[in-house]
Amino acid sequence: PSAGEQTRDGSLQAVEDLNPAGGVLGQKLRLTLHDDVCDPKQAVAIANQLASDPPAVVIGHYCSGSSIPASDVYADEGILMISPGSTNPRLTEAGHWNVFRVCGRDDQQGQVGGGDLAKLFPGKRIAIVDDRQTYSQGLADETRKALNAAGVKETLDDTVTPGEKDYSALVAKLKQAGIDVLYYAGYPVEAGSIVRQMRAQGMKTVMMSGDALVSRDFWAIT
Repeated sequence: PSAGEQTRDGSLQAVEDLNPAGGVLGQKLRLTLHDDVCDPKQAVAIANQLASDPPAVVIGHYCSGSSIPASDVYADEGILMISPGSTNPRLTEAGHWNVFRVCGRDDQQGQVGGGDLAKLFPGKRIAIVDDRQTYSQGLADETRKALNAAGVKETLDDTVTPGEKDYSALVAKLKQAGIDVLYYAGYPVEAGSIVRQMRAQGMKTVMMSGDALVSRDFWAIT
């Protein structure tokens, strides 16, 4: 399932497990669900809505681009926030007392990704592509930094627009540049579409990515 569905299902299961055992500090949990569709404006609107009747904790948001502006609202209102998937370092480097995450950061993923690109694909042509969203740019920047620190310069840097169906322009660039490995910093739907279109063009280019692709959506599309 998608990341949003995974977060929802996991939260529901946690409530089902905790309440029969007495809840938390003797209080039963009640879960309300909200969807910001990874849109920063919608995330802030939800945060302001929650501030009018403050919950004990917000489990979210998922996308870094949503979590960062929403965290300012929660900090002002004294609401605890635990993000299950926002990896951009800026989320916690803002210094808000109430903001936590339970996942690795982009700079940690970038070190691993960039190091592996250099180690596993010596002499190969590497492209780094992101979709210009907060999560994606942070991951691409950190991976590029680690790759360059390992003495390897990427052959191609590029960006795409999220939500598109046709990535033929990117695929044509990759093919023309003879790219062997594509590091894609972004989300499953776009990544899966790019892989399909590369294969349709006869390309055997390997794709590497970050934690967002740990999703059945990616495999369903590819």
